[in-house]
Amino acid sequence: MRPSELSKPNDMQLSPPLTIGFAGSPEFATSALAALVQSRHQVKVVYTQPDRQAGRGQKIATSAVKQLALAEEISVLQPHSLKAPAAVDEFQALQLDLLVVVAYGQILPPSVLNVPQLGCWNIHASLLPRWRGAAPIQRAIQAGDKQSGVCIMQMDQGLDTGPILRQCAIDLDTDETGGSLHDRLATLGSQALMETLSVYDHGELSPAVAQAEAGATYANKLTKAEAQIDWQQSAVDIERSIRAFNPWPVCWAQLQQHRIRIFAAQALTTTAEQAPGEILSIDETGIRVACGQGQLIITHLQKPGGKQISARDYYNSLSGRV
Repeated sequence: MRPSELSKPNDMQLSPPLTIGFAGSPEFATSALAALVQSRHQVKVVYTQPDRQAGRGQKIATSAVKQLALAEEISVLQPHSLKAPAAVDEFQALQLDLLVVVAYGQILPPSVLNVPQLGCWNIHASLLPRWRGAAPIQRAIQAGDKQSGVCIMQMDQGLDTGPILRQCAIDLDTDETGGSLHDRLATLGSQALMETLSVYDHGELSPAVAQAEAGATYANKLTKAEAQIDWQQSAVDIERSIRAFNPWPVCWAQLQQHRIRIFAAQALTTTAEQAPGEILSIDETGIRVACGQGQLIITHLQKPGGKQISARDYYNSLSGRV
């Protein structure tokens, strides 16, 4: 269901504002936190992952959620585990009405899930029960799904198995990437959250609907190892992975003695006689490579130490050499 199709609450007297806690870490979660800050409810505390070393320089990095919380002068807590007795005691003392969880990165124990009056709501970036788990955005693209979306889920002890309060779907574009879908669903998730809170404000929140187990799938965490292209696969499957893994971990292949990163490509169903992985041609339209089924035309790439370029620029840099 699209946000525009949701019924509008009536103008009856609003429920008292909620005291809300927020648990999240990456950029994806900041849209929801920003929306909550602008709402009539009070964001009392933000939980986020501890600061960690990151990047080539191994400098201490703070999460995107922490940066936003500090800018909004919201108290930030960063326990290494919410299962620790001291962390549970601290959480219980907050006396929250609701905890909103978005890509927090920790499993919440029953001693936390059952404390807030309204429990814990999770914004999950898929149409549950499809794509439970760590990487639902990328796996939906990789599998060739026609739709994706977000769910506002009442959390339980399972992994994304809780009942659904609201679900909003969107169609995927044919050129959808992991990055573009990430941004679209971050915005959609914040909208769905605020609509769910609005329905609660007007006393019209319906009971959550249990997920069906039929059709449940699991979205495994992304790894750098799976970004290496297997030319034995079909061109269609490879092209989907290229889009799914853009901007991370970015698909790559060894071509012409170079390890190139591949950001965009086109799939052709015409099967070549050459062996999978063999370059068929290089011209201004792209690098054409034989696959297990069909052919792939690489259109945007990056050589070691260089920047992302088009196939036309790559072809011109060869000065006519193939």
